[in-house]
Amino acid sequence: MSTEAGTFTPAPGRAPMRAILRQQVRMELLLTARRGEAVVLAMGVPLLVLLGAGLTNATNVPGDDRLGFVVPGVLALTVMSTAFTGQAITTGYERSYGVLKRLGASPLTRPGLLFSKTAAILCLVGLQVLALALVGVVVGWRPELSHVLPAIGVTVLATAAYCGLALLIASVLRPETTTAAATLIYVLMLAAGGIMFAAPDLGTAGHFLLPLAAHAEALRDTLTSGTAVPASIWLSLTLWAAVALTAAARKFRWE
Repeated sequence: MSTEAGTFTPAPGRAPMRAILRQQVRMELLLTARRGEAVVLAMGVPLLVLLGAGLTNATNVPGDDRLGFVVPGVLALTVMSTAFTGQAITTGYERSYGVLKRLGASPLTRPGLLFSKTAAILCLVGLQVLALALVGVVVGWRPELSHVLPAIGVTVLATAAYCGLALLIASVLRPETTTAAATLIYVLMLAAGGIMFAAPDLGTAGHFLLPLAAHAEALRDTLTSGTAVPASIWLSLTLWAAVALTAAARKFRWE
């Protein structure tokens, strides 16, 4: 700040939180782009499931619209793969390598870091889901475009829930244990979530026990059937997101 011609006085102070968060989201996206192999892997499995289960009779699906069942399930699987599995493993190793410890010495707060990571994952998930949806359309899937907004809403809630869970386990477990736990949960959800074949009908209780199954069912309701998302699914994903993010904020450790 200038007091007279040629004279300046320093004005130290923390940057506005909005600017800090914007830069951190940008950094999270940049770091993700540098881990291209992780992004490819996160999309590779869902893409193989889409083509394998959607274009062949390798699995039994309910009804005659095979792609209408498989593609929404694959979109839900992609969200979980990126927002939960990839996020948990990456954050665990960032803590192990001291990256988070250095961020802890910056003006960035814990809620700010959680927000930045979740916002960056939302951006990435949006691009991945769009790419896989286009693949689905190319191979014959015909979604109900008039019901896109509810599909986006449940996907945002599911992404927030998975990010919260990922950051929670990455905070309380060692990196190696985090990798094993995240992979195991991913495999179990894939098997029980009704992605490639019909899952056991657990009724409303299933919406609260299996967020992947609830998300996949919601996408099928909106994008394939053109019907409203059941209230139990909205409530389930909202609770998962609120509880997971709150627990992550309370348990998150910089080191």
